[in-house]
Formats: sequence, structure tokens, C-alpha cells
Amino acid sequence: MSAVGSYRSPLQVIRAYCELTKPKILLMLAFTSFSAALVATHGSVDFAKLLFMFIGTALSSGGAAAINMWYDRDIDAVMERTQGRPIPRGMIDPEKAFRFGLLLGVLSFVVLYVLVNPLTAWLGLAGYIYYAVIYTVWLKRRTPQNIVIGGGAGAMPVLIGWAAVTGTLSLAPILMFLIIFFWTPPHSWALALYKNAEYTKALVPMMPVVKGPRSTKRQSVVYTVLLFATSIALYFTHAVGALYLVIAVPMNVVFLYATIKMHQEADDTFVWAKRTFFWSLVYILVVFTAMMIGM
Repeated sequence: MSAVGSYRSPLQVIRAYCELTKPKILLMLAFTSFSAALVATHGSVDFAKLLFMFIGTALSSGGAAAINMWYDRDIDAVMERTQGRPIPRGMIDPEKAFRFGLLLGVLSFVVLYVLVNPLTAWLGLAGYIYYAVIYTVWLKRRTPQNIVIGGGAGAMPVLIGWAAVTGTLSLAPILMFLIIFFWTPPHSWALALYKNAEYTKALVPMMPVVKGPRSTKRQSVVYTVLLFATSIALYFTHAVGALYLVIAVPMNVVFLYATIKMHQEADDTFVWAKRTFFWSLVYILVVFTAMMIGM
């Protein structure tokens, strides 16, 4: 029986609304924005402004995620990986989820505009629209390039973090943006490779579904090479120091090795796809931490 209309404790409701914001992704995006802010100021940051930036970024990310879950509720009900989300399992009415997502988006803009600065607010709004509308509505169901083009949404928080403490943008945050942009395809496609049957069933045109595993793996290697080059280029902006380079180089070598091994394995074998997905998560955490400790 659907949980909608049946009794739900306040704790269950709160937990369900928290799940709508995709908290794990939210924390990662907030972490990258925090890293960018610290790098921009070399650690001499206004922590009150940093806190408001963190709140505004979380509201923007969470609101866009809620809109995404509202729009994708039919897909989520089909895919095993997403059937436990709040709307498919009947914990939250779709219309309420939509209103919740809009509310968070509005609150994000207000917080960032009033308590941080206008540039940060507009960047936050751009990130919100990028994910909730451009990626979710226009790209995800229409093109195998959905992840590539949509990757900019996940990269927006670094621009938000930098702009929050400087009021401007420069080459360094753009390179940080590109690091996440180029990281997104091998990260997402590694998951899509071993979840290919689910995406096929849900009629989502992910790259492995449309172009096949071989093409997907080859493109993953290309994007990892671009990622390698971009992450090294960041060092030459002098925004980060030598310690960053010492950490970033081996991290890139291992990530590239993983994607090459993934490319070499049989198309019906996903050992290295799973390893690449895992390593991509380690990579983004370590490299952005290296930016902070190596600035």
C-alpha cells in the first residue's frame, strides 16, 4: 500500500524531505564550494560569509535535486537503484516535492543575494536552473551527451565558492570548474556501464545504452586525459602550491590507469567499471582537499 495518505511520523516526513535533496551529492557540492572559497582567500576567509555561502549552496543544490526527483519519478519507479526514493515509495506527494524544490531555490537566491553578494546569487540560480531544467528536463531523456553537457551543473559550486569571497571570477576557478566538468563523464559512465540494464529498461539514453560499452569506455579515457591536463594546469595559476601538485599527479595517474583498464576489459565484465567509479569518488575528495592544504 502506498504511504501517501497513510500515517507517517514527523521523523519519517523530515527524513523523506531530506532524501529529496540528495544529501550525499549536496555534501560533495558544498565541499567543493568550500574548497574554492579557501583557495581563493588562501585560508583568510570571512567564516560568517562562508557559512551563508554554504547554506545558500545547499539550498540551491537541494532544491534542484527535489525538482529532479519530481520530474524523474516515473524513471525512479522503474530503476532498482532509485525505487527507494521518497516519491516512488509513496512517502511524499509529487506536487509537494515540486513546491519544496521551488521554495529551496527561492530561499537560496535570497540568502546568497542578501547575505553574500549578487554575483554569487546569480551563479547559484544558474546552477539551480542548469540542473533542474537544462539537465533534468531537456538533456537527460534526449541525448547520450546528457552527462557531458549536464556536468556543468555539478561544477557550478566552485564558481559560487570563489565568487562568494572575492566577488569576481578568474582563471583559477574556471579551471576548478573544468576539473569537475571533465571528471563527470568517466565518473557517471562507469556507473552507467554496470547499471546499463536499468537505464535501458527506464529508456534513459545514457552513453552505454546508445553508443555501447566500447565507445563509452574510449570516451571515458579521453575525458580522463583532459582532466589530468586541467588539474595540472591549475598549479600554474599560482592559486595552489607544490604540495597540491605532488598529490594531484599520482591521483590522476591512478584514475587514468583505472579508466584504461576499464577500456581494456570485456564489455560484459564490470570489475574495472566498479573500481573506476569508486576511484572517481576518492579522486574528487583527495584532489579538492589537496587544493586546500597545498595552497
